[in-house]
Amino acid sequence: MAATNINRVVLTGNLTADPELRSLPSGMSVCSLRIACNTRRKDNASGEWVDKPNYFNVTVWGAQGENAARYLSKGRPVAIDGRLEWREWEAQDGAKRQAIDIIADSVQFLGSRDDASSGGGFAGNGASQGSDVPVDNQDFQPAPVGVGATGDDDIPF
Repeated sequence: MAATNINRVVLTGNLTADPELRSLPSGMSVCSLRIACNTRRKDNASGEWVDKPNYFNVTVWGAQGENAARYLSKGRPVAIDGRLEWREWEAQDGAKRQAIDIIADSVQFLGSRDDASSGGGFAGNGASQGSDVPVDNQDFQPAPVGVGATGDDDIPF
């Protein structure tokens, strides 16, 4: 039996900078994001819980990257679903460099545009009630009652 490899990352965090959009010579758009996610740890010296931010580079391709660049800005909360990609290169000084990036399969905009300017901090993981993503209200309509339904008396328990 062959082992199955899984390379999946799910993060929520806040953008630490405005998205950077560029186009490749092929015409494909690529957007670079940097997000911060908190990890709670107990401080050995004080015994209190403290937040330690972790920073991640995220790459978003195509139309989704264009939307991220258009609608997101520094401080906005986002949810990222993607995969890890390792890369290696040689720097100008001849030293070998390595990095692990997150390639986003999907980016969800959490909160509203106004949340970024409300001073909520970069590494918070909370999402606000509002969102600038349109909602299909038909999803919340009551289901039609089927023909022949007689009420609660037919429930067998």
